[in-house]
This record gives sequence, structure tokens and C-alpha cells, in this order.
Amino acid sequence: MPAGRHWACKCVLDIFIDMKKLTRLDSLKITVLAEDSVLYESPYLGQHGVSFLLEGVSGKKRKNILVDVGQNSEALLHNMKIMGISPSIIDAVVLTHCHYDHTQGITNMVRQIGKKDLPVIAHTDIFRLHFITEPYHRLVGIMPGDSRDEIEKAGGNLSLSKEPLMIMPGIMTTGEVPRRDDFGKVALALKTIENGKIIDDLMLDDTSIIANIKDKGLAIITGCSHAGIINIVNYAKELTGVSKIEAIIGGLHLVDAADDVISRTVKELDAMNVSWISAGHCTGFKAQVKLYSSFGERFSPLHTGMEFKLPLTEP
Repeated sequence: MPAGRHWACKCVLDIFIDMKKLTRLDSLKITVLAEDSVLYESPYLGQHGVSFLLEGVSGKKRKNILVDVGQNSEALLHNMKIMGISPSIIDAVVLTHCHYDHTQGITNMVRQIGKKDLPVIAHTDIFRLHFITEPYHRLVGIMPGDSRDEIEKAGGNLSLSKEPLMIMPGIMTTGEVPRRDDFGKVALALKTIENGKIIDDLMLDDTSIIANIKDKGLAIITGCSHAGIINIVNYAKELTGVSKIEAIIGGLHLVDAADDVISRTVKELDAMNVSWISAGHCTGFKAQVKLYSSFGERFSPLHTGMEFKLPLTEP
């Protein structure tokens, strides 16, 4: 099997052995390219899903990393054009998990980026069969047209790993996140097939991105937080040795969570002294209200078109 199936070339990605020596970024800009909602009076198109552009600077090194692609690449490209962002600037793509609202159209996006051997980073199990059976059988994972072969034909170099992977000095993936408490319990009736048997799919491919910002601490960018945001934050601290959490940005998947789970999660986040949070997509209205009640102006709902610059004075 080609090496690109599992690890991208060291000439493309900066892979370090000791994750606890995660270099600090001089700056990080996060642009919300796609989200369920859009900024007020903006021309952007919303869609159920998320996509972020990370622009990291560490010394003379600069990388543009696309995190997820939503479920409609044409709408994503529409927003990027309005924002003045050319697909050709993207140096790598991270897919946080298999769900269609984060991966559909990845082949088209790789094609639009137009590079040979473009790193496409994800968990080793992302291409598994993934579906729901209620209220009827429906595929909700990687869709036809976005297979590993199609991605590679379009120019992608698949870097699939359960382990954390360094993308550039200061930015890494979590890899598979340990589920050490019930914050990561999957509430959805998600299924897969293993050895010919239908079994519950625990979404072990859920991956987040960690950035270490100079003089600030960690920024954690999530797709849906199927591993549980508390598990993700604790694991990010463990991987990097950095205890200060500057920001959490993305989906927290509390939309179907019980009230007590939402309350416990927000209480834990507050106890972690997270500087600020911007959450949307699968977070859910009740969780957003709870977050605002606890964090005040340090919380903001996520919208297409938002920009976050780190270091910053205001989220």
C-alpha cells in the first residue's frame, strides 16, 4: 500500500516525535467559510455543516489549512470567492470525521485546489460504511464520488492515522481522542458493519485541531466534538503539555443532549478557564444559551463569515 495512504511525506508535513514540544505559532487567523448560519446582512451562503480556513504563521513558515468542506462545495466556493480566498492557497486539508456535512464534495475541493499530492488528513477509519436506520436506512458518512480513489485521482495524498499528526510548527491534530468519561457518549443511533454484523458506530474517527498560540495558549478547532468536548480539551492539554486554553471554536454536538449533560459540560468548560468560545453547527440553541449565561461576552454563536485573529484582544 502506498505510504501516502497513511502518512504524508515529511517534505510536505512537519512531523515531530515529541508532541509535548509543540512549537508556538506567532499568529493564527481562522475564517469560517461555511456554517449553518451566516453573519447578519452578509452575502454568504449557509449550509448544514462547517468549514474553516486556518492561516498559521510560525517564524518564516506559513500554512493555509482547510478544515472540513461542509456538504456543498459549490456554496463553499461561492463564499470563498466573495471573501477573496483562492482555493489554490490551501496547503493541506483536515477532515474531522466521516459525516457528509463535513466531507461531501472533498473530491471537488481537492480538484479546485489544483495541487499534486495535496495532504488530506483524517482518521484511518474515515472511509468505513456509516449509516443510520431510523427513521429509515440512510448513508451519512463519506458519499459516493468522495472515495479514497477519487480523492487521490483529484490530486489528494491521503494521510490517514489514529495518532496525532503535526501539520506545521504550532498546529497538530488530536488523532483519535480517548473517551475517558461519558461526555463523549454518542446519542445518535449511528451504525456500521463489522465482520458482517451491524454494530453501533462510536465515531472513533472524531478528530480536532490544536494550535498553540504565542503568549496565549491553545486554540482548539472542532468539527462536531463527537468525542466529547471535555475529553478533547483534556487530551489537547495532555498532548501538548499546555494547560492554558485560549479558545474553542466549532461544533460541540450538544443539540440532542439532555439538560444535565449540557449543564455539566458548560460547568466543566467554565472551570477550565477557557478564555472564549465560539460554537455553532451541532451545538444546539439550549447549549448556546447556557454558554452565554456562563461566559457572557466571552461566548459568541458561530456564523459563516466570522474571522478570528490570534493573538487578539476581542473574539
